[in-house]
Amino acid sequence: MDEALALADERGLGAVSMRAIAQRLGLTSMALYPYVGTKDDLLDGMVGRLLAQLLPAGDGAGAGAGIGDGEWRDRLRAVARAARALARAHPGAYPLLMVRPSVTPDAVRVVDVLYQVLLDAGVPGSAVPRLERMLSTFVLAFATSEVNGRFAAGRRSAEVAAEPLPAHQRLAAWLAEEIDWDAEFEADVDDLIKLVEITASR
Repeated sequence: MDEALALADERGLGAVSMRAIAQRLGLTSMALYPYVGTKDDLLDGMVGRLLAQLLPAGDGAGAGAGIGDGEWRDRLRAVARAARALARAHPGAYPLLMVRPSVTPDAVRVVDVLYQVLLDAGVPGSAVPRLERMLSTFVLAFATSEVNGRFAAGRRSAEVAAEPLPAHQRLAAWLAEEIDWDAEFEADVDDLIKLVEITASR
């Protein structure tokens, strides 16, 4: 799986195939199948390997260090920051987390961590699955957008549009400002924490 992740990060997900992975390992494709299974198994294995990095290492030094420590707000921030750091470490492979079902053992463990955070926050059990999906989707989408181009610097939409954009014109001063993505991410996570608090208080 490490070779598959490396290939995705070097050349994109489109380059990941059983043949390409086998070549990197000095094997034939047929020799790889007994160990990996199908292409879907390979992709699911990549998802599992990525998400395993969000879980704390045994010595607490992994990307997910701190996720299991502290009160729920600190743990939620730790999960979000670890997921964002993972996107930076694996920009080519990271989009898999948006398109593959989270059915690997490590994926389920990560979701369980988030479930526990929300339960500890006092969120009613009936609301936990929906809120976890919302939180996960935000963090994954923000991180994917950041490393794969959606947030890249470039011409503002108002500069490329053929017709007047009145709302853009009203916001021109703010749209022209440089964006501190670290600060924006932290502010967004703080807003999500407020949403958790509101849900827990209902």
